[in-house]
Amino acid sequence: MTDTPGALARFVTGYVRTIRLLAGLCMGLIVVIMITQVFFRYVLGGSLIWAEELCRYLLIWQTFLVLGLAYTRGEFVSLDFLPSALPPRGRWILRAVMAMPIVAFLMVMAWYGYDFASRFDRQTIPALDFIWTSLTGEALGLSIKWVYVSVTVGLALMSLHVIAELIVTCRRQLIENADDPKPATEASA
Repeated sequence: MTDTPGALARFVTGYVRTIRLLAGLCMGLIVVIMITQVFFRYVLGGSLIWAEELCRYLLIWQTFLVLGLAYTRGEFVSLDFLPSALPPRGRWILRAVMAMPIVAFLMVMAWYGYDFASRFDRQTIPALDFIWTSLTGEALGLSIKWVYVSVTVGLALMSLHVIAELIVTCRRQLIENADDPKPATEASA
């Protein structure tokens, strides 16, 4: 039998590394493209007409990929005066109650994000078509839908992060309760 917690930990580690790698690649491409754009514009006196558009699309994907990681790390703005006033069990119950509408909202937005993206299936990405046509003589024809699908992917991943944090917090709460049994005198009273 496999070691489930170890396998899960390896999966999560691999997932986080993959998301960070993809986000880093997006940022690296943005930097290289923008430096090239600046060089062409100010040194050679001509502009790359596709550079800003391509960087915009890369930034959109990067942003939606790292939303879940930012949530997990607690990097979103939050008001914690009520949770900090509650005992640990109360904090967990409040998180569980708050997680339900958050996940529902994220999934509805992901659904409608995909519906919106599907409406642009026949529209191509002009920047990539221009680059590909310059290199090969043929248009690439990659649909702009794949830019808009970033919303669906990012929000679905973020909902998984919300659910995972809730599960981790629940397990932690159960372990703390198991480690701190009530004395027999309090239990009988």
